[in-house]
Amino acid sequence: MKTLPEPLAALPYLVKWSLLASLVALLAGSASALFLFSLDAATGYRLAHPAIVWLLPLAGFAVGWVYWRFGRAVEAGNNLLIDEIHDPATVVPLRMAPLVLAGTVISHLFGASVGREGTAVQMGGTLADQLSRLPRMGPVDRRILLMAGISAGFASVFGTPLAGAVFGLEVLVIGRMRYDAIFPCVAAAVLADQVGLAWGVHHTHYAIGTVPAVTAWGVAAIAVAGIVFGVAGMAFATATHRLSAAMKHWIGYPPLRPLIGGAVVAIAVWAIGTQRYVGLGIPVILEAFAHPVAVYDWLGKFAFTVVSLGTGFKGGEVTPLFYIGATLGNALAPLLHLPFAMMAGVGFVAVFAGAANTPLASTVMALELFGPAIGPYAALACVVAYLCSGHCGIYRAQRVAGRKIGIDKPT
Repeated sequence: MKTLPEPLAALPYLVKWSLLASLVALLAGSASALFLFSLDAATGYRLAHPAIVWLLPLAGFAVGWVYWRFGRAVEAGNNLLIDEIHDPATVVPLRMAPLVLAGTVISHLFGASVGREGTAVQMGGTLADQLSRLPRMGPVDRRILLMAGISAGFASVFGTPLAGAVFGLEVLVIGRMRYDAIFPCVAAAVLADQVGLAWGVHHTHYAIGTVPAVTAWGVAAIAVAGIVFGVAGMAFATATHRLSAAMKHWIGYPPLRPLIGGAVVAIAVWAIGTQRYVGLGIPVILEAFAHPVAVYDWLGKFAFTVVSLGTGFKGGEVTPLFYIGATLGNALAPLLHLPFAMMAGVGFVAVFAGAANTPLASTVMALELFGPAIGPYAALACVVAYLCSGHCGIYRAQRVAGRKIGIDKPT
């Protein structure tokens, strides 16, 4: 039997996944738009009524109780999606999407220090997985749908379609990427970003300023900074996991964990007299690109986020990691004799690269957010941070296909 030329043989695949990726993009992009609008409203209200932070313990208890009562099957969040891609078992319950949306908005409304990527990724993955119920969708198709949903959610919440596509391919396994899903992930990410823009979403613009030419000193300085960024990412992931484990060990009733964490955060906000380290922290990130900031800002955000996430508040880790990286890079700039805006941009992506074990997605994000001039510096910092962050990461379900340095390790 005569076989078709490869371009013609690929047409059914391209048509199928164009349609499915479009559906995933419409669902994930629309969900991210709703989430971002809700997040803006919640943040605006909190800033206008700063005393609301005193209700954070009660808000944490309420969210914890709802998840304990109705959301135990989806409490693992991003890790559940990654596990389902590795070992498909059952369709992710649809209730994950509204639970994480409401839980994250409440967390931000009352002043927890959490991010937004986790919410968008969980909504995108959950909604995409519902399409696996369509006829003639097998386990391989389901894996690809989940990956496309992750890419679409990440792309639409940050406005970085290429980074979102690479993130969905890279985040699953340390040391290996799955190219069987490259077209669905790229298509879903690009289209989801456009869906968000069509709904009127506006993403933050970061002014990087002038990036100096690549020099021997610049390369050496960025390599040193990359080590620091990698250690910071590793420390963040380790501290969050250890606090979470300790809370589960010592406090058996889940709703009490975020109640205690909320009380700690509220008292800390009162003690230091500022909400600088709660919420997303976008204004402080923008400050890091505009002028020197306090050398301890990164540590403040680090502590508030570890307490918030480690005690059970919902959201994500990535935007707080952007804050930690940007302010840490800003602090390192005078020591390395490099522009603080450029170092803020490099730290922004490199700490994320180290904590999430996604150096390629982080480098692509730098290009999309800051322009091509920062590419060589960002790529070097992200790779060094990735190598120096060990095999611990913010996503416990990540598997290790090969050690970053040394002998291969089986999956």
